[in-house]
Amino acid sequence: MARLEPFFPKPLGKPRVDDRRVLSGIIFINRNGLRWRDAPKEYGPHKTLYNRWKRWSDKGIFAQMMIGLAAERGEEKTVMIDATYLKAHRTAISMGVKKGGRDRLIGRTKGGMNTKLHAICDSQGRPLNLFVTAGQVSDYIGARALLRGLPKVDWLLGDRGYDADWFREALKGKGIRPCIPGRKRRKKTVKYDKRRYKRRNRIEIMFGRLKDWRRVATRYDRCPKVFLSAIALAALVIYWL
Repeated sequence: MARLEPFFPKPLGKPRVDDRRVLSGIIFINRNGLRWRDAPKEYGPHKTLYNRWKRWSDKGIFAQMMIGLAAERGEEKTVMIDATYLKAHRTAISMGVKKGGRDRLIGRTKGGMNTKLHAICDSQGRPLNLFVTAGQVSDYIGARALLRGLPKVDWLLGDRGYDADWFREALKGKGIRPCIPGRKRRKKTVKYDKRRYKRRNRIEIMFGRLKDWRRVATRYDRCPKVFLSAIALAALVIYWL
């Protein structure tokens, strides 16, 4: 709690309900995939939990916590980039046309309705930055969004989905060496460090651990900002606390 308190918004007027109890309840709900009304009584009224969760998610507090704590342990050598699909539950898809479903970042893929999570992690497989798009969006879109926030490192590891000349040039402009295998359709073979590339499995392990949290593996939230907060909270608890 001492490490998280600097990120808490200052209370206005009446003091907030006990932060430790409310945050513990929020974590319990997200980890186990429960409805808010099913929260154990020990965490207090479920409306209090949900209101705090929604209000702080809209302000981006949980994402700020994750990014802030990750920045304290800066990476200097290697980062990795990848993306994964997260299944959207019918409660996140419902009433899409009437209430702005186009802005929910949910798209149809071969596996159904999904949201795609794009992520940057460090050499130990700990998330540094997150970005969500609709499921059908190309990996290039996520790479372009995450490009500005890349730390000053020597290497970036990525799979063939990130083999694009503009991306390689952008990395070189930042002084980062790409370790990305070339697509099969390339006429000229791209050389890369195969031994170093084997370490990329750490970001796959990271995605697997994040999906152990049921509200990450399955998207129940209609608002993409709230869903991103669920992912950031899971990353925060698993890797940075």
